[in-house]
Amino acid sequence: MNIIVLLLTLWIFFKTVSYGVFEYQENNNKIGGVIIFILSSVSLLLPNAVVFINY
Repeated sequence: MNIIVLLLTLWIFFKTVSYGVFEYQENNNKIGGVIIFILSSVSLLLPNAVVFINY
């Protein structure tokens, strides 16, 4: 279970970060890119912390 959650959150993290980089560089949306990066970091850390605590 831990490996599945880790792999899924890593996949989601990389997809979200790539969109954040696109927003930051291509669309010159600095605030949006930073917020997306923060959101992707939270979506990587929180599910893995919950799984680690519960199992």
